Amino acid sequence: MERLRRAARGATGGLPSQFWAIWAATLINRAGSFVILFLALYLTTQRHFSPGVAGLVVGLYGAGGAVGVTIGGFLTDRWGRRPTALLSLGTASVLMVLLGLANQPLTIMAAATALGFAAEAARPPLGAMIADIVPDAHRMRAFSAYFWAVNLGFAGSAILAGFAAQAGYLMLFILDAVTTAAAAILLAVKVPETRPAAQTGGEDKAGSLRTVLADRTFMSFVVCNLILMVVLMQHASMLPIAMGRDGLSSRTFGLVIALNGILIVLGQMFVTRLLRDRRPARVIAVSAVVMGAGFGLTAVAHTPLWYAATVVVWTFGEMLNAPSNATLLASLSPVAMRGRYQGVYSLSWQIASFVAPVLGGYVQQEAGGPALWLGCLALGLIAGAWNLAAAPARERRGDALRVATAAGVGPNTELARI
Repeated sequence: MERLRRAARGATGGLPSQFWAIWAATLINRAGSFVILFLALYLTTQRHFSPGVAGLVVGLYGAGGAVGVTIGGFLTDRWGRRPTALLSLGTASVLMVLLGLANQPLTIMAAATALGFAAEAARPPLGAMIADIVPDAHRMRAFSAYFWAVNLGFAGSAILAGFAAQAGYLMLFILDAVTTAAAAILLAVKVPETRPAAQTGGEDKAGSLRTVLADRTFMSFVVCNLILMVVLMQHASMLPIAMGRDGLSSRTFGLVIALNGILIVLGQMFVTRLLRDRRPARVIAVSAVVMGAGFGLTAVAHTPLWYAATVVVWTFGEMLNAPSNATLLASLSPVAMRGRYQGVYSLSWQIASFVAPVLGGYVQQEAGGPALWLGCLALGLIAGAWNLAAAPARERRGDALRVATAAGVGPNTELARI
């Protein structure tokens, strides 16, 4: 127990109080994140959609999110972190209830798209808030703690949702709406605007979205993340369907997938200590291979124990990936353009949210489950090799950007020199 306390102090000590308010809001929000986790299962069992159509609906959530993070990133830099986050979470709370009440296919598709737009628009302002609040030297610890909160909430939601679904799926949508609204209220009360004062007052200081897209080092990082997220997103779309075809219940799926969050909650602080002296750009390469291997093993899983074993493997890869990715993202983002950089990075998640269920549903339906999971293994190996090859350039870029930022160079001139 003492060792655990020391690990906790080393991983989380000294972080700003505003960070902990964001952390708590995230924990509350994720503790009720039932909708997307169980959406594919809900659509196939309650609305009797085929796996392909269910995958399309989940994909439309991702398509809406792709637009949401782009606009959210723009508003984060122009309007502010706090108002963008509050508008996003408040609107998402209402749309979750509307999605739960929808019963026609076109209405469900429209509601899922709108919900994706609203919910995912919160990603850029929350990421920018943490980068604003936490000094560079402590960001790995901060993002590890943030990732820990996400998964602590996820573990609880997966277990609770599996039981709540037995009483009716509408309850999942209502509870998700309540926790999302509660997170918005906490942010409104505890977190003021964090955007640096020097950034306020003009687009001329911040550059445009075109500047981000022309940043080849950063865009390589985004594309690598997209490939890996196509693999990871299968846990929320095709994994529940695969387990259902093996005759396993929604409750079993909830318990198995909760293992992901439980392992992260128990082990992330120790992983943070392991990563303390590691280079994030290189850790990401290792994480890609481990995640690909975990999903590849799903090809031979047919029992709860086997499915749980695959979750253990890819969860370890995720534990290596998430804080390293977030730290590298912050180091590659000019201060005045953090919202846009967070938005474009989050765009890779949203594109994956669309591509993963649509592609996964098609491959599983046309070629079978083993082809899908072995394809995930191949993508993990590709992402790992790409990340390893790109690591030196990313490290040079991060070092140069820190020097330029300290010298007070504007983002456009700064990027042109790097």
